Amino acid sequence: MPRIKAPTVAEHRVRQREALLNAAKELLIEGGVSAVTPAAVGAAAGLSRPSVYEYFSSGADILTAVIEDAFPRGNAELQSALDSVTSPAERLNVYVRVTLRLAAEGVHRPAAALAAAQLPAECLARLSELHREQAAPFLEALRDLEVPELTITARLLRGVLEAAMAAIESGASLPVVTERTLVFVRSAVARAE
Repeated sequence: MPRIKAPTVAEHRVRQREALLNAAKELLIEGGVSAVTPAAVGAAAGLSRPSVYEYFSSGADILTAVIEDAFPRGNAELQSALDSVTSPAERLNVYVRVTLRLAAEGVHRPAAALAAAQLPAECLARLSELHREQAAPFLEALRDLEVPELTITARLLRGVLEAAMAAIESGASLPVVTERTLVFVRSAVARAE
């Protein structure tokens, strides 16, 4: 029987699951979805393959758990930052700043790797749902500002944000990228304000 390295069995199981999720995220970021197998995740976490099945039923189940783990922290931080902001222009400003700070902290890396992957249908559905939840405050601010061509403007600005996140993850300065991104965003909505 494996040695329990926590005060309780429940805490041990929580720690083991976290270790497996962290290993899965690293494998996903480094090698893509195909690298996230129960055997590889177990090896990366220092556990046997049968031990992985105590926590996850398959590779798809691991990916689903990564999806569920990748979004809530970022979405909660974003919502918390936006809770006290009432002006649509300021909501856009806060949304951009928090999103780019989270990118600098690496929060978006697993989600970005998942978005670029061929995922099972159930994973894609959940990923889409979480992306919509994440983008909702951004779209709401644009709608409140009555920007022309809302759908295309939102897509273009999401592209600017994605490029900004990629620049930050490649080592560009967070303050510089944030300010340049805000210039683009403000310019796109200037006529609507």
